[in-house]
Amino acid sequence: MLKTPIARGVALATLGATLAIPTMAQAAFVEDSKAGLELRNFYMNSDNRSVPSSSQSKSEEWAQGFLLRAESGYTEGTVGFGVDALGLLGVKLDSGRGRTGTGLLPTDNDGSAPDEYSELGLTAKAKISSTVLKVGTLEPKNMAVARSDSRLLPQTFKGSQLISQEVKGLTVDLGYLTEVNERNDSHYEDLKGALKGGTTANDIDNFIFAGASYKLLDNLTGSYYYSNLEEAYKQHSFNLVHVQPLGEGQSLKTDLRYARSSDDGSSTVDNKALGGMVTYSVSGHSFGLAYQEMKGDTGFAYLSGTDPFLVNYVMIAADFANANEESWQARYDYNFAAIGIPGLTFMTRYVTGDDFGAGGNGKEWERDTDIAYVFQEGALKNLGVKWRNGTYRSNSTRDIDQNRLIVSYTIPLM
Repeated sequence: MLKTPIARGVALATLGATLAIPTMAQAAFVEDSKAGLELRNFYMNSDNRSVPSSSQSKSEEWAQGFLLRAESGYTEGTVGFGVDALGLLGVKLDSGRGRTGTGLLPTDNDGSAPDEYSELGLTAKAKISSTVLKVGTLEPKNMAVARSDSRLLPQTFKGSQLISQEVKGLTVDLGYLTEVNERNDSHYEDLKGALKGGTTANDIDNFIFAGASYKLLDNLTGSYYYSNLEEAYKQHSFNLVHVQPLGEGQSLKTDLRYARSSDDGSSTVDNKALGGMVTYSVSGHSFGLAYQEMKGDTGFAYLSGTDPFLVNYVMIAADFANANEESWQARYDYNFAAIGIPGLTFMTRYVTGDDFGAGGNGKEWERDTDIAYVFQEGALKNLGVKWRNGTYRSNSTRDIDQNRLIVSYTIPLM
């Protein structure tokens, strides 16, 4: 239901293409619509140590993001139609030549950041029973491709995606992507592959994926995805997630992942990625331990700019997915709601990897800490504040110390 006449006007203007739909068919379309404006303030400082004097040793920028999301309901009938809209605007608050490169803002040819950048995305959708087809601007998030949202604005794609949940416990997910708009850009461009220790094609025409997730038991879910980045790689991905209750307030979660990536066209992709994480939770505490192993002639292959489906994908070093690399992670989380402070959470983790690079002598490690709080009441209710700190060290590339401060607030319009 619309909360205010102003909100109603915003929604109808955003979704204004419905004028051609008969009045009776518009009822569910409007009543089931929702919209919200997220305000995201983001400061990032990256101290890039041990770099050559000719390279940039520091990145530091501050920006304000506006993310407007509007989703219509569906028209009445056997096939329901609707439209979604995504409006993104990034505004520079502080930057300068020699300090760009955080990923918050674009960088012009002269090395400076523009005052602002923006994107408007529209998505047409159709629904039959429990099956939804979307065409246009997409933000996919699955084992094959997960758009990145770790900066000011999210990464988006153009293409089509069908998600079906006709069978209880089964989700089928099919997609076709043609272009990408990166997190700090206003323009769509051809897709690219990301790979350590090998080559993939650039300026790729399409990426396809097909997968399914099935709830095998009440506490066991299995998933499989096939994906193909044209002329770059083919990939088969498997996942098993089991959550075992251990008594009141206790559980043991096991997350197992395996992916086989091979070449396509003239690429050299050859990788087997095995990973698993076990997490024990009790009274607000979570203790996790993960292992990840890469085998083959190259590192892990994935769509450039996205978040790869790896247990040791983290903040700075990203994936610990070099050819033949082995890595371990120890992680601890605490939710302060357990002691009467809802909204306050803490996370820290340490990841170490080795046995990669020339002669297998490569070593790297990363330590990350997150502290976040969401106000629960009063004038600041739902305002979120998060501080992220990371330290990365390696004997084969530059060392990095990084801080991110993110303040976010979403205003419901419908």
